[in-house]
Parts: sequence; structure tokens; C-alpha cells
Amino acid sequence: MLKIEVRERRWPMREPFAISRTVHYDQPTILVTLTDEAGFVGRGEGCGVMYAGETPETMISQIRAVERELIKVRDRDGLAALLPGGGARCALDCALWDLEARRNRQPAWRTAGLYGVQSVHTAHTIGIRSLEDYEATASRLREYQTLKIKVAADAPLDAVRAVRRGAPNSRFIVDPNQAWSVDQLKALAPVLVDLGVVLLEQPIRVGDETRLDGYACPIALCADELINDGSDLALALSRFQVVNIKLDKTGGLTEALRLADQAAAMGFELMVGCMSGSSLSMAPAFILAQRCAYIDLDGPLLQSEDWPDGLSYQNGLIQPPKPDFWGG
Repeated sequence: MLKIEVRERRWPMREPFAISRTVHYDQPTILVTLTDEAGFVGRGEGCGVMYAGETPETMISQIRAVERELIKVRDRDGLAALLPGGGARCALDCALWDLEARRNRQPAWRTAGLYGVQSVHTAHTIGIRSLEDYEATASRLREYQTLKIKVAADAPLDAVRAVRRGAPNSRFIVDPNQAWSVDQLKALAPVLVDLGVVLLEQPIRVGDETRLDGYACPIALCADELINDGSDLALALSRFQVVNIKLDKTGGLTEALRLADQAAAMGFELMVGCMSGSSLSMAPAFILAQRCAYIDLDGPLLQSEDWPDGLSYQNGLIQPPKPDFWGG
């Protein structure tokens, strides 16, 4: 039987992080620690899906409600019968991956079917700010291969132009977080192509996707909030070209890998994203990143604190997790 410990931890942001619908001053998470009868320990973090109403309190309550059944769970597949997708199951699933790696003395990436892992480049996100700050921040981050620009419905072109002045050689992902209308998307996309934007992440509201039927956007469109698991992929088919997979939405690495298989089989390119969070959230997502064309695992870069033995970042290049940290 497993011993389950769960507690809340809040990671302060490096600066207020503004997107079109809110401003974040910290990233609340839950930390799950699992200990088996032999003394092996696995850890996992869950940030939850804030726009779906998840908080540390709701996630902890979900775990407490099924704790008697959880202590008998022997593998990751048993979680889906007990908990829906979301941050609670994500934390537990990732802790079970870590526990399994330590128990079997086999790295998590090998269990995931990989022959090895390589360093990857993450985008660095620039939150909504003044035009002067967009440019200054981009100048500081100009060595990054990819910058992700949060924008609203108001003056997005000015924001992207400001970032382009600061970072003349980076490629751009623009993320309005559903703030644009379909008509606004169609008007902006041709100009954004010339500004070096390679991906538009969930520009329109969930529910408006049918209005994309017959539209050939000159920039790849990425479905994010639209997609939680494989059952949502039909909504994106022929409308979006890329699917953003986040472990907090799918309920952990197990379901995220299944979603990646389904999406790839349907012809989508893959993106791995995050809800911010520490290196403990990024480490399992790093396995999925090995398969992705677009990578957004910059959570620790947006925070002022991280685990002291967490992931190593250098101008967006992420090294594989240390085996003793997670999944080794």
C-alpha cells in the first residue's frame, strides 16, 4: 500500500504575469509524495487548470475523497478510474512515473518508449505589458530561438512590432488566450506573417471554431484551451494544425502521451505547454517534448524560485532532468 502526502506550495512569479484574461502574482501548486512499502519515493506536481476553476484546495479535496482507493493503486492506469483529468490526477500520475522509475531502476523516458533524451529549446513567454517594456524585455531575451508573446484584443500588432524591434532574429508564437474574434484573426494574420510569427496559439474563443471552416490561415493555428483529451481532437480537425498538450489538462504524462499518439495519427503537429510551475512540473513534460515541434516549458523562468536541483536552462536550452531529481 502507498503512503500519500499532499500539500500546497506557491511559487512567486518573477514579475506580475499578465495575459488577456488575468494577472498572476504566483503559481499555486500541489506537491504529491508517494512512498511504497520498500521505501521508494516518487514526487509529482500539479498546477491545475485555473480557468476551469481548479485551485490547490479543489485538487487536494479530490485526492482526499478517493484516498482509500488510491493507497491500493499499483500502476498509473488505475488513476483514470478514480479521478478525471486535471491537476490532481496530474500530480499523482507524475509521482507514480517517478516512483516506478526508482522502483524498477529504469528511467522514465525508457518506460515511455524512448531510446534516449536530448536537450530541447523552450520558448520564453513575454506577458502583456507596455510597448516600451515589450521591446526592453525582448531585447534582454534576444538570444532565445523562440519568444511567445501574450497579447489581448487591443493593439496586438503594436505589441508584436515592439518585440520584433527588441529581438530581430527570434521566431514568434503569439498567444491571445481566446481574446480575438475570427474576423480579427483573419485581418491580423497576413501582417503577422511578415513579422515572423510562426504560430498563433488559441486566438479565438472556444466554441467559435466552426467559423474557421474553409479558412486557410497563413500562420499555423494551435488549439490549446479547446483540447483536454483525445475526445476533443475532432473539434480541431481541419481547423487547427497544431495541438498544445499540457499535462495539467490531460491529467498527467500517461494520458498526455496517449493524446500525442492520437493527435499525431490525425496529422496534427505537437506542442507541449505548461501552466507555469516548477521544474517538477517540467520534468515529466520534458519526455513529451522529445516528440514536439513547439516547446513551451518556461515555467521556472517566469518564477523567482525553483527547486535548487531542478532543470538547467541556458538561453532557452533545457538539459534533461537529473536522475535524482525526477524519473531517474
